[in-house]
Amino acid sequence: MSSTIASSPGKVLLAGGYLVLDPVYSGVVVSTSARFYTAVKDLDEAETIARARAGRPVQIRVRSPQFVDATWLYFVSFDVDGVRVEQVADNASTSSSKNKFVHLALQRTLALAHQVLGEGTLQNKLAYGLDITIVGDNDFYSQRAQLASKNLPPTLASLAQLPPFSTTGVRLPEVHKTGLGSSAALITSLVSSLLVHVGAIPRDSFENDTEGGKETASAGRRLAHNLAQYVHCLAQGKVGSGFDVSAAVFGSQIYTRFDPAVLQPLMADDSVSPIRLTPVEPKLIQHVQATGPPPLPHISHENPAWDYRVEPFRLPPLTRLMLADVDAGSDTPSLVGKVLKWRKEDSVTANALWDALNNVNRALSAALLKLAKMYEQNTAAYVKAVKYLSTLQTVQWLAINPNLAPADQEIMEAFAEVHQLSEASVLAISRVDIRAKMREMGNLSGVPIEPPEQTKLLDGCVAGAGVIGGGVPGAGGYDAIWLLVLDPLNCPPAELPSSRVERAWTNWKGLDVSPLSASESVAKGVRLEEAAQVPGLQALIDAPW
Repeated sequence: MSSTIASSPGKVLLAGGYLVLDPVYSGVVVSTSARFYTAVKDLDEAETIARARAGRPVQIRVRSPQFVDATWLYFVSFDVDGVRVEQVADNASTSSSKNKFVHLALQRTLALAHQVLGEGTLQNKLAYGLDITIVGDNDFYSQRAQLASKNLPPTLASLAQLPPFSTTGVRLPEVHKTGLGSSAALITSLVSSLLVHVGAIPRDSFENDTEGGKETASAGRRLAHNLAQYVHCLAQGKVGSGFDVSAAVFGSQIYTRFDPAVLQPLMADDSVSPIRLTPVEPKLIQHVQATGPPPLPHISHENPAWDYRVEPFRLPPLTRLMLADVDAGSDTPSLVGKVLKWRKEDSVTANALWDALNNVNRALSAALLKLAKMYEQNTAAYVKAVKYLSTLQTVQWLAINPNLAPADQEIMEAFAEVHQLSEASVLAISRVDIRAKMREMGNLSGVPIEPPEQTKLLDGCVAGAGVIGGGVPGAGGYDAIWLLVLDPLNCPPAELPSSRVERAWTNWKGLDVSPLSASESVAKGVRLEEAAQVPGLQALIDAPW
């Protein structure tokens, strides 16, 4: 049976919290090694023929086997309005739940494919019906309950003992997420796999993008981005900043959002009723089949109103991003609403702070990219500097050492600059670091962007040798923290900065800190997969309903 598997990464917004809501400002977004996978395959031919003879419509079955009662059945039909996707009761399941994200993704993607391919071609592509399996890596969900059931402590070694795509034991609305952007990664993988599977975009749309970013991306990748942004906004009921979907599509980046006006004409109807499609002329269909998109005018990759910017980015070599789930929780929409209300009411103060914070964010991204260039220019000196700095606390990084060569000293100064931009020392007179300005924003708006408990935890971690900096990702609050640590070569595991950080998390009092195994992904966003290359995936795809 024909099958297509697409995966998309999660995200961490290292810098640019709240600012990414405004197209004037940018954010530093890192894509994670944790990914969502959507496998689309044709249904069994014999079963499909029997259904067709009985006059029953095309069937799409969707399941998310990590959850209880997470199966959904849809019928696809064609009429004068285009393509119709309707959920029906599944006799094989006791669940009557709905999944708006999945339903909207199916409907809007097939509606777009209908215009790209034409009705006859799409009907042929869907002739056998579809069997769709959606799963996410363990890091998207809290694994505390699974670890406790096995009497395992919350450590990276314990997480490695869990099977891939572990079952959560709960229904989807009850799961504790870790803030890696599960809905954006899910939507992107589902939309992308469907577009490829039905032939609306070429199979090579997600290949050979070595640079990363919007400018070098294929038309298919950019179309998948626009559609995923649309579906994600529609399912959430608002036009968000889009950095999470952009990371799922393009990977790590410096992100500047699109003007929300591009989607406003499409946001009036967020229901899952059929869409009335504009008739497509046959000659346009032929052009599309020969050269690729465009489909719906608003979603087309050629629509200049999609003015988002994606600048390639990656963390410096021999560094490691560490993430932890903090079991306290925050209501992100509530935090955002309060900050935006304060900005509107005290715009002079807010805009001045946002401008200053944007300057520091930009300086941080430039400093991180500068380190990558230093690695390329003098790898030996870079490796030596990382090894040396990993044994010292950051307060010692600028201490004069007559035994160091000028090249080594220059690299160490560059690392010290990153530390100072992310968070100056507690005793510093000039507080120009990102964490201080985010706390200032929190104080002025009355929002716990970096609560005192998180400040104490982060300060304790950053005090360790080899820790460059850290913060609370995205909108902040109590959900999670991130740290960037040095990762030297040929270092005993127990002496790695990451091992010191993990020991600090294990022994921390006051907050329940549980590490995530994810790190930065160097892959450029969404990509096609082979099931055999992803541990545990083939068994889930082949499992009986």
